[in-house]
Amino acid sequence: MTTDVEPINQHTAARILREAADRLVATQAGAITAAARLIVDGLRAGGLIQAFATGHSRSITAEIVGRAGGLVPANALSIKDLVMYGGADPREILDPTVERDPALAERILDLAEIHPSDVFVITSNSGGNGSVVELARLARAGGHPVIAITSAEQSRRITSRHPSGQRLFELADVVIDNGAPRGDAALELPTGVRITPTSSLTGVLIAQLLVTEVCGLLLAAGEDVPVLVSANVPEGDAHNETLFARYGSRLRPSEP
Repeated sequence: MTTDVEPINQHTAARILREAADRLVATQAGAITAAARLIVDGLRAGGLIQAFATGHSRSITAEIVGRAGGLVPANALSIKDLVMYGGADPREILDPTVERDPALAERILDLAEIHPSDVFVITSNSGGNGSVVELARLARAGGHPVIAITSAEQSRRITSRHPSGQRLFELADVVIDNGAPRGDAALELPTGVRITPTSSLTGVLIAQLLVTEVCGLLLAAGEDVPVLVSANVPEGDAHNETLFARYGSRLRPSEP
């Protein structure tokens, strides 16, 4: 007797990840375009992208900020800013549950040089941890557009850890759904646990589609496109330093 149980191997994972990417492209084009237009409006007004995430979602921030082939006017906000810029004891943040603390958000923003026209891109698969929700709430209160990259399925099924009970998608002007399933991992093992998380792959894809759409909108309008060139090619440093000077101290140096 044969069964229809799918084998657990790299080919199965590849199929799942391809399908996740295809669904994203098929369903999120409108949201990505809407988000890109918010960013373009902010850049035209002299703003920057302020990108925030915790945990593995920081990989999406890394695709937006300080990335060769990406936009220069973008900053990464992070819980570790409390140590790097605020002088906090590293032991304060060496706890994976610290992201649940709403009080961290205001401290993180206090360390950043925020312009009235800045646009916030906040990534959280669950969308319910206190620091993420509070940072989105503070950004909205400051009049900033908020773009959320999150899992609609996961977020709608959780209880928020923020005192308000709100989740990230409820505070965003534009929500881009990364399509990740509850718990993120998509391939079930015989034991019932799951592997092959999809949110990092679809999140990176979202970041690249979003940046490309922003650049396309700027080009279509005949405007300058401030793109970072790799520092590992001869012309990179000179090109980038000219753009960095345009934004001055508002633009944080990227990490090595």
